[in-house]
Amino acid sequence: MQGILYEEPSFLQFLFVTVIMGGWTAWRTGKSVAENWQNYRTLVLYVLLLGAAIRFIHHALFNGSMLTLQYYFVDTAVLLLFATAGYRFYRTRQMTNNYYWLYEKVSPFSWKAK
Repeated sequence: MQGILYEEPSFLQFLFVTVIMGGWTAWRTGKSVAENWQNYRTLVLYVLLLGAAIRFIHHALFNGSMLTLQYYFVDTAVLLLFATAGYRFYRTRQMTNNYYWLYEKVSPFSWKAK
């Protein structure tokens, strides 16, 4: 997979920067957008910016390429997965706690009408 999904010589570098650091930051971004009652488009915009920041970290720490669309899209897709999970988790919590007479939790990421 090296060369297709990540450019670092070790998968651990990709795992550390994109998945652990970037994933945690994306999860917190999703949480923030959900808690402020903003829409999903706002989250996507923030993740696009976060993807550029993660590419910069790859460039600054591991001498990776900064302006490669392929790796930017891979990083952004991974970040969008984490951000969406965080957004849905906290939005479900909001909807079921604030509108407990209307909605009930089905899973950690979804709710339904009572």
